[in-house]
Amino acid sequence: MKVKSCASINTLSKEEVLEQDNLDNYLMTTYRRYPITLERGAGCWVWDVEGRQYLDFAAGIATCSLGHANPLMIEAVTQQIQKLHQVSNLYHIPLQGKLAKWLVEHSCCDRVFFSNSGGEANETAIKLARKYAKTIHQIENPIIITAHNSFHGRTLATLTATGQGKYQKDFTPLVPGFYYVPYNNIAALDQAINDLNQDEPCIAAIMLEPLQGEGGVHPGDLSYFQYVRQRCDDLGILLVLDEIQTGIGRSGTFWGYQHLGVEPDILTVAKGLGGGIPIGATLCKEFCNVFGPGDHGSTFGGNPLACAVALTVGQTLLADNLLSNVQQRGEQLRNGLKQIGDRYPQYIQDLRGWGLLNGLILKPNSTLTPTDIVQATLNKGLLLITTNLHAIRFVPPLIVTAEEVSQALLVIERIFASLSST
Repeated sequence: MKVKSCASINTLSKEEVLEQDNLDNYLMTTYRRYPITLERGAGCWVWDVEGRQYLDFAAGIATCSLGHANPLMIEAVTQQIQKLHQVSNLYHIPLQGKLAKWLVEHSCCDRVFFSNSGGEANETAIKLARKYAKTIHQIENPIIITAHNSFHGRTLATLTATGQGKYQKDFTPLVPGFYYVPYNNIAALDQAINDLNQDEPCIAAIMLEPLQGEGGVHPGDLSYFQYVRQRCDDLGILLVLDEIQTGIGRSGTFWGYQHLGVEPDILTVAKGLGGGIPIGATLCKEFCNVFGPGDHGSTFGGNPLACAVALTVGQTLLADNLLSNVQQRGEQLRNGLKQIGDRYPQYIQDLRGWGLLNGLILKPNSTLTPTDIVQATLNKGLLLITTNLHAIRFVPPLIVTAEEVSQALLVIERIFASLSST
């Protein structure tokens, strides 16, 4: 068998690209892919292998904070890959410490553990909450309360934490120790706490997203989260906030919890942290830092390459005042989508979101589905993504301009105009 050079392995020939269907035969069929093959990007734009240009309001599912081919990220990768990219956590990693310090200085937390993804970050949070319950409160079988329509990851424990049965189908037996309640519902939470603690205390933590992304772009209610915080304090249990998607500026503040007037005890983040380079982190306050050597670990977590890029993303977020841009462009986007919703109420039911994480909600009884709209926008050169529960998600890079938001709104307007005329 002829051995390919490194260059030929990493670069698909035109013939290979055109035969994408054949190449897909080597992959597990876990994704329903849209019929395009992207080749390169710059800023908020991407191009496919046939040269077609798209405005990217999917951003790698809310990961590409600084857009595509960002010069500062390229420089960080280039410089670091020439030094060290992976050494394992058997040794001290200065960049890891610097990134942890940056995260602590810009959050309410004191300690950080690095992993590779949001699912792993949430796994870490679950383990930390369980050990805290066992060692501090002597709870033998701790339970973590999560919300219906939540999404916490694809590993077996985070899949169980996810309050959506469609993701859990065929993967039973699930991991024990989780209990689901309706989101933003104080009465239901109180009932669950009373039921669970009827015989003896067994609750380790309440784990919530400040804004449910995959579950339909549902922002948390201020009064609900403040009540949850108070109940956690009263019971001596932990509040875990999953900020995999809302963290690092996506919501218009550094963290989603800043919209809600509360502080978590444990906080998770991934997606935007590395600007599209895989990295996750679990942050906690000092009092619940109960892990000891050997309790948890990650071969690749917090490697020098990922940390160098994540530091660049965080520093750029501040230096370029991107939080202000997220707030302004988010308001522009919501105002534009609201006007479109007012013009086409037969299709559009609601608009929800924070910053540059927004959902346009279609009417459940409409003949249209979010997938229909996303396919139509793709055909017009705009990339969007769907969520559960009739929502279309808008998550462009945090560097998006006013002109680019206007272009996206124009595409949406024209699609709904064409639908209403048929």
